[in-house]
Amino acid sequence: TPDNAGSSGGDEVVYELGGGATVHQETRQADTTTDATSTSNKDDDPLAKSEASKAEGNASFKAGDYLDAYDYYTDAIDACPGEPNGSALLKMREEFEEAEREKAAQRHQEEMDRRREHDRKEAEKRRQRARTRVGEEAAEESSSAGSDDSSDDNDDDDEKEKEEAMATFQPPEHPHGSKLAIYHANRAACSLHLNRSEECVEDCTIAIMLNPKYAKAYLRRASAHEAMEQTEDALKDAKVALEIDPRNAAARRDAARLQKLEDERLEKLKEETMGKLKDLGNSILGNFGLSLDNFNAVQDPSTGSYSINFNQNGGGKKS
Repeated sequence: TPDNAGSSGGDEVVYELGGGATVHQETRQADTTTDATSTSNKDDDPLAKSEASKAEGNASFKAGDYLDAYDYYTDAIDACPGEPNGSALLKMREEFEEAEREKAAQRHQEEMDRRREHDRKEAEKRRQRARTRVGEEAAEESSSAGSDDSSDDNDDDDEKEKEEAMATFQPPEHPHGSKLAIYHANRAACSLHLNRSEECVEDCTIAIMLNPKYAKAYLRRASAHEAMEQTEDALKDAKVALEIDPRNAAARRDAARLQKLEDERLEKLKEETMGKLKDLGNSILGNFGLSLDNFNAVQDPSTGSYSINFNQNGGGKKS
């Protein structure tokens, strides 16, 4: 169902879009006054055209005319004043993420250079100690100092990881962001019915950038991800929607259902990976007349650790 939140006088808009009423002679003056007032209101409302197109889109959507509804919502998006629009937001995010990737690569290179320099200095210290034959106490003191340096390095690494995790795109505020988000989310609903999953994801992403608390946009994007068999991304969106609106029954159902699908996918992936590893192991052990069937992993119930037992014939146990 398309969103109607924020629409301005839905019945009045539909009435105007219907072409106006037939004017009778005896009421011509009153009708003219009404039309003039309506025109004045339209001129005063920068979203009047967008809202009118949205109302037409809602009517078409409810009638099952998803192509027409898609076009009406597109008209609403195009008529919405203010910057940045959806395409600009996507481009800005792409440029931001590209810049972040470059920064990450630079940080990685700087870290590698720092570690190489650190290793070089440590090697020089070891050579110096070997030449001067420092005593055991001095060696222990140096080792302790080296341990402290390592701890500092870890602290620096943790701080860098936090900085990288916080580097997320923050879109500029749009003057009519909440309304524009609805237009994009409604068009995304049409794309779902038209099996245009990628377009649905794109429109929902724009809607979420415009309104990060838009639970319905997350759920629609989750549906599109699921249609493309991207259950991991679908589950993430469903969980976010549930966090935004914990009382949303649809979000709760989708999160539970997608969690089950994702668990099944991971289990299947695990089995496939283990199968490939087993095939690889057997290809190597086959050179010695053995296979992985000759080995059994047995868990110790008291410690939880595993021991490997070798079975010469894949049967009786030998240690």
